[in-house]
Amino acid sequence: MSCDFEDWLQTAPSTDLDAVQGFLLGDGEQRSDWPDLIQRRSRAPIIAMIETRCLTETLLLFRSGIDDVVRKPIHVREILARTEAVWRRSQRESAKDTAVADRTARLKVYFDGRDPDIDGEKIVLPRRERQILEFLVRNRGRRMTKEQVFNAVYGAFTDDVDESVIEGHISKLRKKLRTKLSFDPIEVRRYLGYAFVN
Repeated sequence: MSCDFEDWLQTAPSTDLDAVQGFLLGDGEQRSDWPDLIQRRSRAPIIAMIETRCLTETLLLFRSGIDDVVRKPIHVREILARTEAVWRRSQRESAKDTAVADRTARLKVYFDGRDPDIDGEKIVLPRRERQILEFLVRNRGRRMTKEQVFNAVYGAFTDDVDESVIEGHISKLRKKLRTKLSFDPIEVRRYLGYAFVN
């Protein structure tokens, strides 16, 4: 199984890797080697699961490059929340040197299944539109291709849905955000993709 993971990690297209929200590593002999391999190809958070609380093992995992360590059993919602916390911290650190005013500060995106709100008022979004917004906000300032957005929302191995549905979802999402914010926070460049901008 670990060989399959390493093979996939080394050969997966960057569009697939950019759609990964986080890596959850179970126990394995090579687990302490994986963070270095993952970080060469992805910025996604890395979380390790352990069977029992053990300070020595936890410290070893952190030294190897793991972002967080959790003990089994753990609910999937907690894993997603921890992954999102790592993303938020990395975004804050990368934005520290930026002195540009954020016009989108009125928009709050929660990344936990809740609908976003603008100026404290909830905006009810269909699930796919909410997932697209979360993905673009998480990758703020980076241009994401239609394929990357599709992989993040539908999964890299989905064959029964056409990639072009993303255009419709994003068009509807932009209209809703533009109506509430009075500007369009999603920049679209034909053939290049989409970016959430300030």
